[in-house]
Amino acid sequence: MEVLVQLYTAILSLIPFEPVRNAINMLVPTLAIASMVLGIVFILIWWERRLIAFVQARLGPNRLGPGGIFQSFADALKVMLKEDIVTADADVILFTIAPILVFVPGLLVYSLVPVGNGMIVSNVNVAIFLFLAISSITTLGILMAGWSSNNKYSLMGGIRAVAQAISYEIPLLLSIVGVIMLAGSLSMVDIVQSQNVWNIVRQPLGFIIFFICSLSEVNRIPFDLPEAESELVSGYNTEYSGFKFAMFFLAEYINTFTLGALCTTLFFGGWRFPFDNLLGDIGLQLTAQLGIVWFILKTMFFFSVVVWIRGTLPRVRTDQLMAFAWKYLLPAALLNIFVTSIFAAIGFGVFSR
Repeated sequence: MEVLVQLYTAILSLIPFEPVRNAINMLVPTLAIASMVLGIVFILIWWERRLIAFVQARLGPNRLGPGGIFQSFADALKVMLKEDIVTADADVILFTIAPILVFVPGLLVYSLVPVGNGMIVSNVNVAIFLFLAISSITTLGILMAGWSSNNKYSLMGGIRAVAQAISYEIPLLLSIVGVIMLAGSLSMVDIVQSQNVWNIVRQPLGFIIFFICSLSEVNRIPFDLPEAESELVSGYNTEYSGFKFAMFFLAEYINTFTLGALCTTLFFGGWRFPFDNLLGDIGLQLTAQLGIVWFILKTMFFFSVVVWIRGTLPRVRTDQLMAFAWKYLLPAALLNIFVTSIFAAIGFGVFSR
């Protein structure tokens, strides 16, 4: 991977005009990562179907391609050929903008995630803050979709999404304060490089809170109330069809993969090979040359855990959802900050920088 980065840098240096060079340096990596994520999404859809089938003791897709791996591409083609219907009383402008607001932020945030050693589009000092700010736009898109559809079920799904997002974003933000304190930086690259001991060891409570809140933020079971089929037909996207519906569908998988990417970056060493600092030159070489491989494997592990939870747990009630956030997760997140600050101040064991 270092060879590819060096080759790209050498080709970029041949461009004489700095403004053009800077623009290309932002555009090419962003498009490369977006293409990689969109390609992975088709694999994620297939993998979820196969894994859920395994949990439920059935076969899953197995006809189109080896193991049914091309089924996702066939479904994508089918969706693109479907008619794009807009209901008569819908707000056409907001109805059209909503899926874009849900889909695009999921791709933009990957410009802030280091997927390998030196493989990041924009290494800003406030990457986590910017990441969470961009990803929160998704909730606005869901509310906009529910309201503009002029459908009671859709509106109820949008309202649920906003209430759920507000309730769980607070403990989610507080759960990563401990990670920021230990790294001394909001940069994701600095957080990964500071994890000679993975943060899952130093922040187990913070990780549990973060993972639960992230499940709620991406509307995954057991927190998928905004699109509860048994109550709301399909929730906020009930009136959508064709490519607009596909954007909501793809966004769900992109955001779930993002959940895994954040867990990997903040708590499981990012692109680093396990115990690379203890393996000497071998560990450093494995990290340097295959960093993106370790990153994707770790992220896929968390995606698989999300799918496993989907096949295992039932959906919670709305009152249980809200009470769990305010009564349990929020106090636990504050307790985690308090304990971490004390241990970090006295330099206790793995809490010392």
